[in-house]
Amino acid sequence: MAVPAGPTISVTDIVNEFGGTAPHSISEYYRGGGLVPNVPANSAIPTSGQISLSNFYNAQNAVFVTATGGSISYSGDYKIHTFTGPGTFTVTQVGNPAGSTTVDYLVIAGGAGGGGDRAGGGGAGGFRQSYPNPATGGTPVSATSYPISIGGGGGGAGMESRGSAGGTSSALGLPATGGGGGGSIGGSAPGGSGGSGGGGGGTLSGTGGGGGGSTPGQGNPGGSGIGVGTSGAGGGGGGAAASGQSAYPLSPRSHAGNGGNGRTSTISGPSVTRTGGGGGGCDPRQNSTAYYGNGGSGGGGRGLANPINDGTKATNGTTNTGSGGGGSHVDSNGGGGNGGSGLVVIRYKYQ
Repeated sequence: MAVPAGPTISVTDIVNEFGGTAPHSISEYYRGGGLVPNVPANSAIPTSGQISLSNFYNAQNAVFVTATGGSISYSGDYKIHTFTGPGTFTVTQVGNPAGSTTVDYLVIAGGAGGGGDRAGGGGAGGFRQSYPNPATGGTPVSATSYPISIGGGGGGAGMESRGSAGGTSSALGLPATGGGGGGSIGGSAPGGSGGSGGGGGGTLSGTGGGGGGSTPGQGNPGGSGIGVGTSGAGGGGGGAAASGQSAYPLSPRSHAGNGGNGRTSTISGPSVTRTGGGGGGCDPRQNSTAYYGNGGSGGGGRGLANPINDGTKATNGTTNTGSGGGGSHVDSNGGGGNGGSGLVVIRYKYQ
């Protein structure tokens, strides 16, 4: 609603829009004085001094978006809905320009698993964010229910296999693509494509295995693997903020690549980094030093250098960050690390 425009308006029209307690005086309704919000729709209303009915033509009280779903938190004037599993975001009131009519979103897909032998790290899940987005001022919503899906992390691979891709996340009809699996020595040497690409597996031929490609606007490619003599090392999985590092020679063998770094977001208040790529794995240790790749910032899993049963393993991407798992060198300690599951965050101004 809004106060009508024209000479027939009365104090009653103003009271109906903004409320107040009888007996009413028009001076109660200065802009920013408690009843009338200080918003562009009400810019003709003075904050003090002379005031008349004509100042209220088309004036509006603030109505804000109202919704349910997920885990609720607050930051300043914003209400935040966080989904770590599937659910429904239900808008029960769309608001108006004097209050709020749009939402901001963060959609992160599941990270991929690391490869299984001299392997690439898993790529991070696709990262889509509308905040901050001053060019559009947010995403309009309707009074309806929006299904939310959260992509699971892809599984780490066993011997000479590529890691599994991460699952797709979706919110407000906007999908984010799961990360590409980390490659492995053998027939699955290239890293898989995805939101961010998986790192390529090492080879025994002296040529590098390819890294995986990324979905435009959602992530970065994985690094390439390499072969040096009879050893091999995998590339790092791509992260949402940077490509995975390619493996490189380190005499007499090779060093695995680090995972690409993740992106930060302040949509829920404090800055949080997510969507790191997994580090690559390699064979073997050299001089008791593990030349595995480290995971990218934001939760990427660490790779594994041939552990010779010392208890180390490729590690998993962190849950609900969409980060990739570390690549492995398979032995009795197991295969590549699993990718981390995804996340959805939606926020809007509520007061």
